Amino acid sequence: MPNIRPLAVLAIAALLAGPASAGDSLLDVYQRALQNDPTIREAEATYLAQAEVRPQARAALLPSVTAGAQAANQFTDTAGPIPLGGGGVGTGSTVRQDSHGWSLNLTQTVFDWGRYTTFKQADKRVARAQTDYEAAKQALLIRVATAYFNVLAAKDNLASAVSAREAIARQLEQAQRRFEVGLIAITDVQQSQAGYDDSVATEIQSQRLLATSYEQLREIIGDVVTDLAGPTDELPLLSPDPASPEQWVKTALAQNLTLVSSRLAAEVAEYDIEIQKGSRLPTVNLQASYTNSSSSRATTLHFDPPLGDTFSDIPQKPEGRSWQLNVQFPVFTGGLNRSRIQQSVYTHRAATEELDRIGRQTERQTRDAYLGVISEIQRVRALKQSVESNRTALRATEAGFEVGTQTTVDVLTSQKNLSTAETTYSRSRYDYIINVLTLKQAAGNLSVTDVEQVNGWLH
Repeated sequence: MPNIRPLAVLAIAALLAGPASAGDSLLDVYQRALQNDPTIREAEATYLAQAEVRPQARAALLPSVTAGAQAANQFTDTAGPIPLGGGGVGTGSTVRQDSHGWSLNLTQTVFDWGRYTTFKQADKRVARAQTDYEAAKQALLIRVATAYFNVLAAKDNLASAVSAREAIARQLEQAQRRFEVGLIAITDVQQSQAGYDDSVATEIQSQRLLATSYEQLREIIGDVVTDLAGPTDELPLLSPDPASPEQWVKTALAQNLTLVSSRLAAEVAEYDIEIQKGSRLPTVNLQASYTNSSSSRATTLHFDPPLGDTFSDIPQKPEGRSWQLNVQFPVFTGGLNRSRIQQSVYTHRAATEELDRIGRQTERQTRDAYLGVISEIQRVRALKQSVESNRTALRATEAGFEVGTQTTVDVLTSQKNLSTAETTYSRSRYDYIINVLTLKQAAGNLSVTDVEQVNGWLH
């Protein structure tokens, strides 16, 4: 009997040692990704930051009011006679002066084409930021689904590798017994041993791929999942509805979020041209101010010998109001305004070319996704039959080996073909689901409802 060595599973054991959840569905994993994925949190923060451009643009059109206050105290001590008439009086003097006041200043834009256009442009910028955020959520759903089904595919590969190793181990054991009684040559045993060694290496590689798949999923959701729901045996293979690629393309050209974002970017760039053209127009601002202050001054004269002090107090309470209308007209800016206008024109041209490029790209992706769903349905059905055919072929080959009409190489080849058919079949079922979601994403209507539908196909 062959020495079936236990395989190294340290990577898997270390992976499963952390916190784990059981029976996670695709919807569960997606909801956790919404909370924990750094990419979607970054997209959310970017959207919230971009949404602030509208209140900032509105603030530039509203009155700006500033208030100020001031308080001051001044003390002066002067030695020597105070000049008075033709001589001097006293031996010195001290002066103390206090003042305080407050003011209000108002500035209101009366006409500024650039600011008015910026305010209108802000709505487009916020709409584009929101569209990008929604696109990021759709992209997250595809990333989660891909990582989720990659784990399931890796599990299937490992299960198939284990099954193949165990089958080849039995084949090796049988070959050794038949060699011992002289029914086969030593070369058959050596071929079985080589096939067994290959199956061990394949199982080790499958374990490594499974660990990597787990890590890729953990990178998105932030923790470990070990038990994922897989497709039912009777996975519904639903054709796209409507069953017309042209209808899907039409929907995508109207709703695809990447395309919508590019369309909004072109509109934002068009507004930039108007903003820069506004730099050639005059600006009108209204400024008004109100001031209210009070001050007092006390003077003390000193005599030697002391004859008493003399005080003088002169209170003042000034109050002022003013307003002015400022008109500024750019006469010559050294060509700066002209250059900025031309720059915005080129930027708009680039945005329109990008829109055309993404439109063509969206059409191609939508057609490809539609064909992907159709072809994957046919492929799943064909591969399911292939598994049955290879299983029947293996049984026939093993029976032929028993009676001496088939060689060890034939059995190993049949076993490898069955293993390949099984893993390819399971992968095709996952690819079908991902293609369904990708088609929805291309059309711009991928949502949590679609995840819930896929969840109904899992157990």
